[in-house]
Formats: sequence, C-alpha cells, structure tokens
Amino acid sequence: MSTSTADATRRIEQRWGLFHRWGPYALLGFGVVMSLCTSGVVGMTRGDWYTAGALVGAGLALQLGWGALAAARPGPSPAGIGYYALRWAIAFVLTWINPFFAFYAVVAYFDSERLLPARLVKPGLFLTAVTMSGSQSGGLPPDGELGWGVFGGLLAVNVALLAVFAHFATQEDQRARDAAATIDELEHTNNALQQAMDENAALHAQLLVQAREAGVADERRRLAAEIHDTIAQGLTGIIAQLQVVATASDEALAREHLDRAAQLARHSLGEARRSVHNLSPTALEHDVLPEALKKTVVEWSERTGVRAELTVTGTAEPLHEEIEATLLRIVQEALSNASRHAAATRLGVTLSYMDDEVALDVRDDGRGFDPLALVQRTGSGGFGLDGMRVRAERVAGSFTVESEPGHGTALSARVPLVRHG
Repeated sequence: MSTSTADATRRIEQRWGLFHRWGPYALLGFGVVMSLCTSGVVGMTRGDWYTAGALVGAGLALQLGWGALAAARPGPSPAGIGYYALRWAIAFVLTWINPFFAFYAVVAYFDSERLLPARLVKPGLFLTAVTMSGSQSGGLPPDGELGWGVFGGLLAVNVALLAVFAHFATQEDQRARDAAATIDELEHTNNALQQAMDENAALHAQLLVQAREAGVADERRRLAAEIHDTIAQGLTGIIAQLQVVATASDEALAREHLDRAAQLARHSLGEARRSVHNLSPTALEHDVLPEALKKTVVEWSERTGVRAELTVTGTAEPLHEEIEATLLRIVQEALSNASRHAAATRLGVTLSYMDDEVALDVRDDGRGFDPLALVQRTGSGGFGLDGMRVRAERVAGSFTVESEPGHGTALSARVPLVRHG
C-alpha cells in the first residue's frame, strides 16, 4: 500500500477509534437527557427511575472496564462478545423503560464487526434491530395486536435496511481493496519503470564511455597510420637522399639529392601540420566559437531533456584555434559531468568577451557537491575537473569550481584573449 493511502487509512481508523471510545458515553448521556424530558409522557415511575439509574451506572462501569481492555483485545474475542452482550442487555432494558434510551442501543450497529466473530455478527445486529424496532413502535412491550403488528413491520424494515447497508458496505470494502491493489500495482510498475530508466541511464553512460574510448583508439590508429604513411615515409626518403649525398663524388649529383631531401622535409612538415590541425574539434571546422558552443548546448539539451541556454556577452571575435578548442572542450566536459552527476533541471553557459581575456561560466541547479571533500576522498578534483583545469592552464588561463551540496555547481574558466592570426 502506498504511503498516502496508508496515511489516509490510519486517519480514518483513528477517527473511528475516538467514536468507539467516547461514542457510547455520549449516546448514553443523550438518552438520559431525552428520558428526563419525556418521563412524564412515557409515564416513568420512581421505581423505573431507580432501575434506570442503576442500569445507567452499570453501563458507565461496563464502558470504563472495556476501555481498559479494548487496547489489549483489538479484534473479536470472548471478552468482546461479553461486552457486546452486556451492553445490549442494558440498552434493551433501558429502552423497555423509556424508548429514548434506544440512542444508547444504536452504537451496536457500528462496532458489531469489530467485537463479534463473523458467525455472530448477524445475530448481534438482529438483537439490536429488535431494540430499535421496539423504540420506534412506541416502546416495549407492544400494546395489543396492532402494536405487535407495527413492531413486526418495523423489525422487518430494520432487518431489510441492515441487509441493504451490509451489501453496500461489502461492495464499498471490495472497491477499497481493489483500489488499494491497483495503487500497489501502479507503485510496483512505477518502481520497475524507474529501475529500467536507471538501467538505461547507466547503459547510456557506459555507451558514452565506450564511444569515447573507441574514439580515442580510432584517433590513435589514425595518427599512427598517418605518421607511418606520411611523416615516417618522408623521413625515410630524406635519410636515403642524405646517404646518397654522403657517398656522392659529383657535386651536381649531391646538390640534386640535397634538393630532393629538402623537398621531402617540406612535404613532411606540411603533413605534420595537417595532422595536428585535424586534432582540433570538428565543431570548429565550419563554425566560430559562439556558434559551435550554441550547437553543442542545444544538442546536449535535446539529448538529456535538461533546459540549457547559451549567453554571449561582449563583442565576439575570432580567437586563436587553441583558445577556441580549449573553451569548447571545457564546455563539452562540463556538460558531460552535469548529465552524469548533477541531476540538474536547468543549466546556463555564459561566454564573455572582455578586453584582454575570455570568460566561460557554466552553472547548473543540480545536487552540487563539496569540492574539498571530493579532493580528500579521491585525491584529485574528480568528475573531470582536473582535465578542465589542465586545459585552461595549458593556454595560460585559470579554472575555478564553486559548489555546495544541494545548491548546484558553478564552473569558471578564464583564458587570455588571443585573436586569430
């Protein structure tokens, strides 16, 4: 059963507990008041009052005694049967004396299932219906054939009403059980769905790590192949030309081979520069830094479902390729950290162009963390923070982290404004 359903059930049970505890006192007291007001009409004698007083006292003593035992016997028990029978007998005799004492008898309708075993519930309700019918017909015993006829008719009506109400109560109880079962099933389904989502998130994170590792491996293989096919081949050719020069006796021939060696060296230098150039982020091949950052933030937001925005302040201008690559890599790492660790609902990236530096700030409203505690636990900044710091410091910049558990995280990088060219 869900927490909210259990709380609602507990509150209802507490209210019924108050009624079962104090209801008999209140109804008995109301019956006494009504009997006092109607004693002249009913024709109560002094002896009737003595008897009624003794029975009221017995009813109070019975209720006090049962109040001490009820907590130890919450369900049907022999003590509950005895309490129910004695209370019915007292109410029956009081109603015989004055019909208005039936207010005390009506409490049996509400606690028969609580006090009696299932086989005695219907007999107990029938006895209460007898008392109530006697009160409704003008008092016990009925007077003459007409009085007995009215009493019988009222008894039949009361029994029929009990059957109808019992049927409705059974249906309502079944609906409540069905609703509770449905809620439990939905809660189980939600838990299973959440577990599946967590597993998918873990699998997604694992795939990202594998994709990154595969990308690194592919890049290494590409570089190795390029070095072997271009730079290494060029160096081999240069060595071969120089070896010819070393053994050549003809100056013109030596000059020719030296020219070939220089040509191969220039070609190899060009290939080396091209390989280094290919290491720059592909997002910067066709876009300037603000556009590349915007695309990166938008794609990350669509992939994670987290609201993310890019804000650019100052006058944007082309920066040195290394500066732009550094800032883009820091943003990519910060977004990766946020998706894996922050559990944020909003994230903001701010790129600020100033006179002599460029500032990059990434803020989220996620769970945050204690940077000092993270360093003490891991021995490093963790979460890729060291890598971002190294990137910023590599271009003579700085990197700071501000975070607090439950209050999000703010990353800030400051790098020199080195213009393109």
